[in-house]
Amino acid sequence: MARIKVDNLQIGYNERGSGAAIVFLHGVGSDKSVWARQLEHFSRRWRAVALDYPGYGESDLPPGPCDRATIARSVFGAMDGLGIASAHIVGLSMGGVIALEMTRQQPARLRSLTLADTFAHHPQADAIVARAHHALATMSMRAFAEARVEVLLAPSASEALRQEVIATMARIDKRTYRWATVAVWTADYRSDLAQIMIPTLVVVGEHDQPTPPALSEQLCAGIPGARLAIIPAAGHISNIDHPAAFNQLVETFIAAVEPHQPT
Repeated sequence: MARIKVDNLQIGYNERGSGAAIVFLHGVGSDKSVWARQLEHFSRRWRAVALDYPGYGESDLPPGPCDRATIARSVFGAMDGLGIASAHIVGLSMGGVIALEMTRQQPARLRSLTLADTFAHHPQADAIVARAHHALATMSMRAFAEARVEVLLAPSASEALRQEVIATMARIDKRTYRWATVAVWTADYRSDLAQIMIPTLVVVGEHDQPTPPALSEQLCAGIPGARLAIIPAAGHISNIDHPAAFNQLVETFIAAVEPHQPT
């Protein structure tokens, strides 16, 4: 288990490779383990780091709820501790929202943005939070994960992949999931988008239900120079639904920003 101290919390991380850093940020219902396929791929060329947010995975449980600003500061704190002055940020779902918050706080430290299956503002935020909080009050995390998995993966997802997602989500502490649900779904960065001058790739699964392609189209349209890529046959967790396509898109994008990195 690898952990690094940020303020008064130990933050979990996985790291492979060397070179320019890519920091991977997970969604509300997972942890750093969701990026295993990406760490294996990208570490062949770059330094690939996947972080747990406070309260997730191998990170300490914080004393109280965390908001988006606090989570983003913990990411920067982990980067400081790992000696990462700047990085390419790849954020999926909640990770994309945290990446947008990072552009508010320290944009000069972001070499590029990959915003996957995410949004600047979700029109159904209040209903999503209410449903999640009701489920947390009436179900175990495992039962909630079993009910939720159908909308997270593509219809063609294997049973093994379904069980992987369920097991990861079932490990999350209910207290963490409760505040994280508020942190992610109530975000509104629409007024920030026009000021983002960081090279940006927006990626979304064709069958994404929680954050459908229309939200990625809006996100892409708001960021100067951003480009959109839709991954066929992928759902909300597109990096595990179709990792080969996801990795190729992100690798090509980052390679264009880091043209002098050796192959």
